[in-house]
Amino acid sequence: MRRTVFNEDHEAFRETIRAFIEAEVVPVYDEWFAAGQAPREFYYKLGELGVFGINVPEEFGGAGLDTHKFEAVLYEETSRAGVNFGGSGVHVLLALPYIKMLSTDEQKKRYLPKFVTGEEMWALAMTEPGTGSDVAGMKTTAKLSEDGTHYVLNGAKTFITGGVHADRVIVCARTSAPREDDRRFGISLFAVDTKSAGYSVGRKLDKLGLRTSDTAELAFVDVKVPVEDLMGEENKGFYYLGQNLPSERWGIAFGAYAQAKAAVRFAQQYVQERTVFGKPVAHFQNTKFELAACQAEVDAAEAVADRALEALDAGELTAAEAASAKLFCTEVAHRVIDKCLQLHGGYGYMNEYPIARLYADNRVNRIYGGTSEVMKSIIAKSMGL
Repeated sequence: MRRTVFNEDHEAFRETIRAFIEAEVVPVYDEWFAAGQAPREFYYKLGELGVFGINVPEEFGGAGLDTHKFEAVLYEETSRAGVNFGGSGVHVLLALPYIKMLSTDEQKKRYLPKFVTGEEMWALAMTEPGTGSDVAGMKTTAKLSEDGTHYVLNGAKTFITGGVHADRVIVCARTSAPREDDRRFGISLFAVDTKSAGYSVGRKLDKLGLRTSDTAELAFVDVKVPVEDLMGEENKGFYYLGQNLPSERWGIAFGAYAQAKAAVRFAQQYVQERTVFGKPVAHFQNTKFELAACQAEVDAAEAVADRALEALDAGELTAAEAASAKLFCTEVAHRVIDKCLQLHGGYGYMNEYPIARLYADNRVNRIYGGTSEVMKSIIAKSMGL
């Protein structure tokens, strides 16, 4: 089936990214894996390549486009090579929409030029120990000073991807108590400078997968945040977070589909090279049938992911559609990657093989951005159930 989602510009970008990965990432990826993070200087290379500026207006150093299709190409190419770009995905997919949606002209002039070059890497801090998906239950507070010049931030966050290397973090904090009829009220967003006194990075968390993306605990003790770094209006943070959930969930869906596609490629190569009982593993009917079934599932996931991408670019992707795409693509990837690892036999369990890393990386897709169970609840609600 011929895809129509990408044009010549996207394919030219694909060639550039593929060559970049081969030259700059593949040779050192084992070192990143062992270190548990990509090196900070790598993000400057992504900045030079223009990866961070695609959706940033030209006046701030970007390409001035308004599309997620280049991000989609990145998902496919990193998965194809069995690598990932550390915390940079959060920088673009999660942080940038908030900067563009909420920042004043003055803030954009301060934030975006450094965002584009990688001089300032951004992360998003929502989750707290003990709250998980219950964002409205957060305990971190930001209280306005008596002279009205700054907020005083206190609290802690966990599972913050990009948290080790981040130069600015969009922190969600309570500026007011929740209302009796609306516990979501009272949350605000702040662009916090990580060099601020009282701001500290705790443990770099030891994850099952996504080993090269730094994920950390953050702590705030009387951190002074200038009022100029409040993003949007006070107490409307929960509403803003909801605005960007469809794009975040599309990203997870598309990334999962790309991983499943890569898994089939890895398994296909492996079964043609590996021999059992004097014959290539690919010779056996079970192998053919398993891979054929996997390919059919990947084809279906690709169609779902592409449809969601087109809807997202058109500004029409609903919360329920995004949830449906995430649920379907992540569940497909779970099944496909497991089968492809099985076809590798014992070697599939070894981290030196891309399929093993892919298996571990993929597992979180059904958890973050909202669990599969939460996605089902959203879909059911949209059905009037």
